[in-house]
Amino acid sequence: MMAEDESAFRVSLDRFEEGLAVLLVREEELVRFTLPRSLLPSGAREGDILEVAIRRDVAATEEARQRVAERIARLRAKHEG
Repeated sequence: MMAEDESAFRVSLDRFEEGLAVLLVREEELVRFTLPRSLLPSGAREGDILEVAIRRDVAATEEARQRVAERIARLRAKHEG
């Protein structure tokens, strides 16, 4: 079972164009997106069905938000002071 902050779906590897892989979402092959070929498994070939998993990195997101908030606070203090 997939966690609430994860999703996975299948794509068809349609073709390669200038270092990019053109992927079609299986459920509705009208939806397409590209990724650098280097992100695919080394043996991936045109026509292959691939599973794409996306997971939200909660800890990294919180760290990034804290860094941004700290920068904003420093800029405001600098501007006001």
